[in-house]
Amino acid sequence: MNAVTPIPQPHSGSRIALRSSKALGWQGFGAELVTVSAGLHRIPALQYHRIGVHVGAPVRARCLCNERRFARIQAHGDADVIPAGLEGQWSDEAACTIFSVWIGEDFAKKTFEQLELKTSEARLRPQFQLRDPRFQHLAWALRAELEADDVSDPLYAESLCTAMVVRLVGRAPEIDRLDEKRRVLAPKTAARVIEFIETHLDRRLTLTDLAAQAELSVPHFKALFRETLGTPVHQYVVRRRVERARALLLEGRLSASRIALDTGFAHQSHMAHWMGRLLGVTPRELIRTRGAQA
Repeated sequence: MNAVTPIPQPHSGSRIALRSSKALGWQGFGAELVTVSAGLHRIPALQYHRIGVHVGAPVRARCLCNERRFARIQAHGDADVIPAGLEGQWSDEAACTIFSVWIGEDFAKKTFEQLELKTSEARLRPQFQLRDPRFQHLAWALRAELEADDVSDPLYAESLCTAMVVRLVGRAPEIDRLDEKRRVLAPKTAARVIEFIETHLDRRLTLTDLAAQAELSVPHFKALFRETLGTPVHQYVVRRRVERARALLLEGRLSASRIALDTGFAHQSHMAHWMGRLLGVTPRELIRTRGAQA
């Protein structure tokens, strides 16, 4: 998937980015947290889908999109979905904060194909003031990734964005709907996926790559992986990175910075964050432990 070009600034009112995913390694989608001034804002038709989730105090707004006019009070968590190719116009009576997500058409189309949607279903539809608790949960989780001081593996953000697309088209896979024989990964399939993860921990792993090892769609792979191993795939990958890093630190042959890169972390502090979170110790403490045992 190609990286999505950051959103341009075509607004007549001011728009200030507080956070951006540009440097987080997300591919095919992105996000930013922005403050938007009161007044009129115009967004031209773009080549990717846009989702805006209102953050904070309610604001009265009017909008025009797809030749339809809307007047509403935007509450915390309300979402607008603007598909690629549609332009929009908004007028906010007060300044507000928006969590803005953009999704590339290739990313969305890949998800549609994996869901085996009919042509009439394989698209995102314009929606305004969407109030869906499950979608909000996904959006806030993605926002937390955007705002975190030490980010997790991009695999997690990709998983969240995929789930957002699935939720918007209303076709979330359910284990109970799958064939009895496919409620978990077959042992050989699970072993193949795990071996692929183990041999590629130093690289950027994507859901598409992992699902291909199981010969499944991404949505079904995510569900079956969790049922098989009892943990979401992104959590499993991060834990394996941490465990590999711990073993290498205890060996003492490589520097902490080299180990961070060799186990797929963005940098040394990224590794230290996840070691502290999952193991309760820092790389420096592990190195001291190794010295005491020598």
